[in-house]
Amino acid sequence: MNKWVTSIPERLSYGLSDAADNLVFQMMTMYLLFFYTDVFGLTPNEVAILFVVARTADVFESLLIGVMIDHTHSKWGKSRPFFLWFSFPYVVFAILTFVTPGFLPHSGKLIWAYVTYLGLGFFYTAVNLPITSILPTMTENEKETTLLGVIRQFFGSSVQIIVATFTIPLVAFFGKGDQQKGFLLTIALFGLISLILILNTFFHVRERYTNDEINHQPLSEVWNMMKQNKPWMVISIVIFLYWMTTAIKNQTIIYYFKYVLKNEGMVSLANSFTLTALIGVVSIYYVSGKIGKKHTMLSGIATAFIGQLIITIAAYTENMPILFVGIFVNSIGNGFIIGLVSIMIADTIRYGTAMGIQAEGVLASTDDFGVNLGLGLGGLVTAESLQLTGYVSNKPQSATTISAINLNFAIIPLALYVIMFLILLAYNENKIQDKIKEITN
Repeated sequence: MNKWVTSIPERLSYGLSDAADNLVFQMMTMYLLFFYTDVFGLTPNEVAILFVVARTADVFESLLIGVMIDHTHSKWGKSRPFFLWFSFPYVVFAILTFVTPGFLPHSGKLIWAYVTYLGLGFFYTAVNLPITSILPTMTENEKETTLLGVIRQFFGSSVQIIVATFTIPLVAFFGKGDQQKGFLLTIALFGLISLILILNTFFHVRERYTNDEINHQPLSEVWNMMKQNKPWMVISIVIFLYWMTTAIKNQTIIYYFKYVLKNEGMVSLANSFTLTALIGVVSIYYVSGKIGKKHTMLSGIATAFIGQLIITIAAYTENMPILFVGIFVNSIGNGFIIGLVSIMIADTIRYGTAMGIQAEGVLASTDDFGVNLGLGLGGLVTAESLQLTGYVSNKPQSATTISAINLNFAIIPLALYVIMFLILLAYNENKIQDKIKEITN
């Protein structure tokens, strides 16, 4: 067994990197659609097109950043310098995205939204992808890798809950009735904290395990390895489906409470129940040690499905207490799923290394690729369904629009969990572990 090599400060700093990114990322996934339609002043159709364009660009940006990482030569390593280089522009564009330029005509505001949102997507990828790509270079110990992944997701999920629970109250506190001002000051606060935490990660984490003989390989060789790396393909699809599910559900919840239950003020309380995701996250280290990572994630998907089924029943009966129970159960399952993503990607990176190609940047890009594609299509589904059913912001909605909100909030995520489960069955964990042992023993 390989020895443990990371210190406690390094483990905490690595975990806080995901907390830093989630301060902005969760604002984007949960509230940006609402911000654009009800605060900024865009139509759902304009936002839908923007999301598709941005996420399409992000798909290519993920690969670009991955290639950049794999071809980076610096005294700090390949992944680590990206935290230093791109943290400041990331935070600047996050703040600019939530600026409402009232001095511009509608067309000018639309251009502003495109420039800032596209820029934010690029710089998010530049600071987030290295979190995944650096993991397999920090240690060769499988249990230590799992622990680092759990710590990362614990902090990431904790911040997700903080953003979900406190964003609307902070907007109200800072804005005092002015949501434009409230959203701007809230993201400024989150952005400052994010900048400090990303720089902290740069100063404390280390890349230790690289193989110069198979490092910095031509893209054609990397592509050939990727085509043979079937576990990587499987987990990539699961990541995409998970984030599509998350985008559709998270972007719809505020519309559900505002227009179906007519109780927007309860959104923060509902989101606070996602705290139970931490139960799934902190259980990963123990459960995966007993039944393996694949079966742990399958259990998580099954749990999330059961929770979503409860949410569906509650959504159509407008039963708020049962809805909270569903969110509680669903979030536990989601904690298992998202907590295992970076850990299982690290395994597929090591699997690729065992095949003779070390390309942690490109292989890790599947995480951001899946996030961006999933968010893009999820945002498209949500925004277009509102547009097609005649949604009008801040007005009572038609029965058709209410049906679309219920469909997005309940039924579509339910179906996507089933597809996720079936796809993951093709993941061959034993084959990966046997191959990894060949290069670590």
